[in-house]
Amino acid sequence: MPGVRLLRWAVALVAVAGAALPVCAAGLHAGRPAGAPRPALFVGAVGHQARGDAEGSYAPLSVLAAPTVGLLSNTTAVEGVLFATARGARYVERSNVLHLPSGGWRYLPAGRSTSAVVLRDHAAARRQIAQSRAWLDSGRVPGRTPVQRTAAERALLSMRALLQPNGAVAAGWTPGWKYSWPRDASFVSAAFAHTGHDAEAYRILRHSAATQRRDGTWEARTKLDGSGPPDRRPWQLDANGWVPWAAWQWYQAAPRDTRRARLNALYPMVRKAADRAAASLRADGLPPPSPDYWELMTATPNIGTAAPLLAGLNASADLAREAGRPADAARWAGAARRLSAGIAARFAPLGYQRTVDGRHGYDSAVAFMAPPFNTAPAGLPRALDAAYKALLLPNGGLTPGNDPAAPWGGNAWTPSTSFFALAWAGTGRTAKAERVLDWVLSKRNALGELPEKVDRQGRPSSIAPLAWTGSIVVLSLVALDGAGTGTHTGAHTGAGAGAGLPTPPSPF
Repeated sequence: MPGVRLLRWAVALVAVAGAALPVCAAGLHAGRPAGAPRPALFVGAVGHQARGDAEGSYAPLSVLAAPTVGLLSNTTAVEGVLFATARGARYVERSNVLHLPSGGWRYLPAGRSTSAVVLRDHAAARRQIAQSRAWLDSGRVPGRTPVQRTAAERALLSMRALLQPNGAVAAGWTPGWKYSWPRDASFVSAAFAHTGHDAEAYRILRHSAATQRRDGTWEARTKLDGSGPPDRRPWQLDANGWVPWAAWQWYQAAPRDTRRARLNALYPMVRKAADRAAASLRADGLPPPSPDYWELMTATPNIGTAAPLLAGLNASADLAREAGRPADAARWAGAARRLSAGIAARFAPLGYQRTVDGRHGYDSAVAFMAPPFNTAPAGLPRALDAAYKALLLPNGGLTPGNDPAAPWGGNAWTPSTSFFALAWAGTGRTAKAERVLDWVLSKRNALGELPEKVDRQGRPSSIAPLAWTGSIVVLSLVALDGAGTGTHTGAHTGAGAGAGLPTPPSPF
């Protein structure tokens, strides 16, 4: 999860008697190679004082930047909007152009990397607004209410801004987040695919193929230019599930006249990922311990790795069938059955808690056992309810997990909260899904952007927008649109209104 091991923000402290006080951050190990950026001690910023929220960790001083609250974009470059700039401003409707309190507009001109302030109705700014609206209109904006559709439009535009020309997806636009996580990028690709933005969805998958390691795995995150990881953060096996799952989501939504040929270009990536996932399974059918979306290691297998790998193996088997590779399909379907049996034997009796040893409590990753990732097992509705109740905070949002040793503090995390909206939408529990979505959408900031966290007082916190949250919200709205036609997880029917998310592959 972007920022779990990094401090999002730190308060800039004034110097006293010519000496600067220590400033906090979180993330890298205390030991560092010679010449590495000097780390700073942790001091939580406003909205991030929660005890235990990555407390005592380290990060380069370069992460100590003001958080973004919005984005300006010309589709090839991005500029973060800071609070001081956003005060009293609003986006021109369905665009990334800011209408300032003065009456002027701030936008990022084509071919530029720094913004300009122009008079209202400036011709070049108006062209950019028209282009943004045309892009939205070229696809599908999900949502059954004006509030939902407005939130979906903003999330789509923000994801488009964070998408780089080479297919990398920045998690956010502040130091510490300006990297591409294969997990976040996979969700964004799926969201684009199911809203009719095929080119963007496929571009992300091509970047995933280009950054895959020779052994079939991915780094936890990479620099946006694709040149490699920014640090020595341990790689995460869950990417071997998320990326093939995203490829399957793209394939089902893609234009039928071109998708087979384009799948052939992605197939080597799928094959390497699925073979590595299958080879990782132990005698009990489960994957080994690995850092998951918490970006923390566990001593025993965790559901945040096992569930994505199950989705990925099933997706890979279906892609193999589409590509005319029956031997691959049979091999990966067999691995999926072994993994499914292992999950049923070890995780299901615990209500799909975080680890098979039962020592680390509930985990919002229980939602990964639901559509659009996996066909929901019989006991999943009860497990979802129990996990939601256990993880619910007084501010109305969820903590990622209730392991007392975890670094979450009292802030709610919008990705983890949104997981339940998606899971309940996918299993037909629309009222529950909509209540969760109502809470998440109520926490958008003054520009309408979705934040990473919500503080104890219920205020948007950390950076905004966060690509991962935006993608989960969009996918939830797509699923709810499908639920409205009785196709909770039915076959995707194209970009028209009423299409739901496709059935997850399930050769259990």
